[in-house]
Amino acid sequence: MIQSKMKWKFTYRNPEENSAGLPGVTPLTQQLLEKRGIHDAEAADRFLRPSIDQLHDPMLMEGMDRAVARVKEAIASDQSILVFGDYDADGVTSTSVMVEALRKAGADCDFYIPNRFTEGYGPNKEAFQFAYDSGYALIITVDTGIAAMEEATFAKELGIDLIITDHHEVQEVLPDAYAIIHPKTSADYPFQELAGVGVAFKFAHALLGRFPKEFLDLAVIGTIADLVPLKGENRVLASIGLQAISHSTRPGIQALRKVCSIEGDMNEETIGFTIGPRLNAVGRLQDATPAVDLLLSEDLEEADQIATFINQLNQERQKIVAAIAKEAEEMVSVENGEAENVIVVAKEGWNPGVLGIVASKLVRQFDRPAIVLAIDEEKGEAKGSARSIDAFDLFSNCMEIRPRFIHFGGHAQAAGMTLAIDQIDDLRSDLISLAEEKLSDDDYQQVLDIETTVELEDISLKQIEEVNQLRPFGMGNPKPLFHLNHTPKEVRLIGSKKNHLKFQFQSQQSRLDGIAFGMGDLYQQISPQAALDVVGELGINEWNGRKNLQVMIKDLRVKEWQLFDHRGSKHIEKNLIIPPNQTFAAVSFQGEEQAPCDVPVIQAETVEHGDSYDGLLIIDLPKRMSDMTKLLSKLETRKVYVCYHIQESTFLKTWPSRDHFKWFYGMLLKRGRFNLHEEADLLANRKGWDKSMVEFISEVFFELDFVRIKDGIITAESEPSQKDLRESSLYLQREEQLKIERTLYYSTYKELKSWFDQYMNQRFKQVKEEVTNGL
Repeated sequence: MIQSKMKWKFTYRNPEENSAGLPGVTPLTQQLLEKRGIHDAEAADRFLRPSIDQLHDPMLMEGMDRAVARVKEAIASDQSILVFGDYDADGVTSTSVMVEALRKAGADCDFYIPNRFTEGYGPNKEAFQFAYDSGYALIITVDTGIAAMEEATFAKELGIDLIITDHHEVQEVLPDAYAIIHPKTSADYPFQELAGVGVAFKFAHALLGRFPKEFLDLAVIGTIADLVPLKGENRVLASIGLQAISHSTRPGIQALRKVCSIEGDMNEETIGFTIGPRLNAVGRLQDATPAVDLLLSEDLEEADQIATFINQLNQERQKIVAAIAKEAEEMVSVENGEAENVIVVAKEGWNPGVLGIVASKLVRQFDRPAIVLAIDEEKGEAKGSARSIDAFDLFSNCMEIRPRFIHFGGHAQAAGMTLAIDQIDDLRSDLISLAEEKLSDDDYQQVLDIETTVELEDISLKQIEEVNQLRPFGMGNPKPLFHLNHTPKEVRLIGSKKNHLKFQFQSQQSRLDGIAFGMGDLYQQISPQAALDVVGELGINEWNGRKNLQVMIKDLRVKEWQLFDHRGSKHIEKNLIIPPNQTFAAVSFQGEEQAPCDVPVIQAETVEHGDSYDGLLIIDLPKRMSDMTKLLSKLETRKVYVCYHIQESTFLKTWPSRDHFKWFYGMLLKRGRFNLHEEADLLANRKGWDKSMVEFISEVFFELDFVRIKDGIITAESEPSQKDLRESSLYLQREEQLKIERTLYYSTYKELKSWFDQYMNQRFKQVKEEVTNGL
């Protein structure tokens, strides 16, 4: 048995019999669409075929007409405009879209992005003062500003008009700005989940008076990288944006393709795992200006230089994250194999720009909410980021202890904070207490939402291609996770470090490869012919023109008991892995005291009913089959390792038939005597027997009083009583030993597993009944 590492949530229901089918899709695809709230053909067509005509009129957004008029006034009056952006991927793409749109409209404009380390997040008075001193009459924020109450007032005092374009959560009081363009402040706007770049794109559309398709390659980056729900307008911008960026001639995109070695069409994973992290890396380590310069560059050579620089920054960011993550992991207090309910780690010298990534790594590794803080001894403060698990609302719980913080903000799963150094320990204690009060053990497991269970025969190239019509996947439209139960034909370790698993699932008509990254430690725990439950993403792997079906496995489990065959092995310890936090025991029937890997040895006769172990090593063979069956009826375990060997085999010796006994006795009557010492070898050679068989026949006859043996001379009794061979204890003992070896040692794996199944499954049924009846 292998426990799943995550909690599996089967979210599907069986289709209703009277459910109307959607034209042109398989029942599986229909099920996926219905789960996303799509129940009719028109809605399905709009979802599967996103198009520009599904986008809303940007003028429906409140403040848009006033903002556009102000920009046109600035252009007509030769007033300079400053675009104030943010330092993440959404922020830099929003800035690029706005700047390019303004320039196309004829504006004199430039951009400003605050430094994460010296200015923090969002507009600030110093930057606005700089804008005033530099002669800017109009500031347009992108992807920021909705909470800038004081800064808006300050801009007004300076005589600068402020247009705020943003998408973040709206506060109770709005800034006193010239205009605010925000989906959530626009009652008449049909879609409220646009990313910052989506709002900027809408502004560009309204300003230019046409659909600005040239900005789609930028809009898709911010939309996907900022993890907004990929539905409604976001789905349209992401879908058509992926087509645009795949064929973009923008020098900055071409340069990113080159440094990232991107070939062919891009998809949401290219953006999320390749493009987005590189643009984010700039602002995490320094001023984010180069990221905007790259996207706005019109010169390929210049773009190549900037992209190379950004790629180097990303590599540096990866090293910094790895180093801090390693230090943070070592600082996590672990007892009984588990971390504290909430992780809070802090150290001087950590880069604040990457602490959110480190916190995410800690959450994935330990399944605990995590806060990672960088200590500033001079200020006496600690500043950092937090990430959480689904069951623990980080924002609401931290708000219960709000006085601990100097600054705090965020939402349920992510937050940023500043606090005094002497508050760190109290913060940790408070959050641990809140978690203990509100969470159960199950809450600390990551949850996998499973779309449906599929049979191997139902997985086809056509079906996967149809599922891929639901792309782009992301927030609000997660990549479907499927459950499959099948016995793999092959399991092997792959990767340079042999830390990944590859499975081959096969039926008469289908073949599916399974890849489980980072699960190489389970290799020794998967027994042959074990039926695996796997949860993963279905996909197509193309290699040398061939398309192979594959499932990228996120988690797996084995529900049944498992048998591991190490019979006769001289290298058991190399192949035997004792999982941490599991209780193993070795059982001996014949007084053995040593077991592989120093597993504690118990004697079979001391096992009591109800004894339970995660794994059981059987290190020698019983003298009677009933001893083994008795052991299995008492003891509960999910893993059995047969580790016994045989010094002298009974099975490999010739077993005498009744005709052998009859012939030997007739020969003795005819000759009158037989010298066991001198003639046994001769007789064995002449008859093709084994010498031990001659000796065994003689000992059985002696036990049954058929013969006398003295000094190795065998003579027949003159008047022996009639007895059956099975009345001999030696005969029965040899028969029993033969059965034991044939069943438990010389059987095939399949035969041995089948024999154990009789008793193991019976035991599990008994245990289940006891639990059901409350015993």
